[in-house]
Amino acid sequence: MNKDTTYTLIFWLIFTVLLEILVILFRETLYPIQASEQAIFIDNAFVLLTVLAVPIFTLVCVMITYSLIKFRGGNKIPDKEWNDSKTNRMWGWSWLIWSTALCLVVVVHPGYTGIKELHATMFDEPDLTINVTGQRWQWKYEYLDDDHKETVLTLKRKDDVLILPNESLIRFIVTAPENDVLHSFWIPAFRLKVDAVPGLITSMDVNTNRIGGFEEDINYRVQCAEMCGIGHAPMTSNVNVVEKTEFNKWLEENIQK
Repeated sequence: MNKDTTYTLIFWLIFTVLLEILVILFRETLYPIQASEQAIFIDNAFVLLTVLAVPIFTLVCVMITYSLIKFRGGNKIPDKEWNDSKTNRMWGWSWLIWSTALCLVVVVHPGYTGIKELHATMFDEPDLTINVTGQRWQWKYEYLDDDHKETVLTLKRKDDVLILPNESLIRFIVTAPENDVLHSFWIPAFRLKVDAVPGLITSMDVNTNRIGGFEEDINYRVQCAEMCGIGHAPMTSNVNVVEKTEFNKWLEENIQK
């Protein structure tokens, strides 16, 4: 192994260790507030992917930087070093093997395991079911009764706040009118999003785990995540997650209206 390879490996190890330490130390501040159990799992998956990506990122950066400095124009390189240069098959094969193994690992976890985790509540009985309709350029929410058959409350004004109970399994049934365009129902604090497709019904399950609202954190909001036209950016709704007793009281008061 020549000295250039040795230097590259040393710098690669140093910068990899430093960057991995930074990722671990600041993992809690890298992402927005976690207001659902799914958000915790998704953030952990992103941290894992970041940790796995750091060595590749630093290797590419170190190799490019070292090459630019060592072999830049005007920097005289002894002829014997040029004569020693050749294609390094070991580097090529090791890169292929490790990158393939890494891809296979992330396909299984968090890929396959992540899909299973996010679909784990598919057949569970939700504590609350809400029909969500996305249309240019606002959201409509229909709270269903305990049997999930009849609508007991509808929110459809731009300034209506989506109130949700904490520590609850909430199922959002999402769609869009057939004559509308594609939208995407997204609450950043929950991390999850699902497309609102014209004429098609999709769903999204969320286990809430933190009380909060838009006034404290802007990630408590519904945001359209699909470019849908001139009113895409302001196609939002504020979200408040409250205690179950407070939610039940709010629901009863608004049903009476």
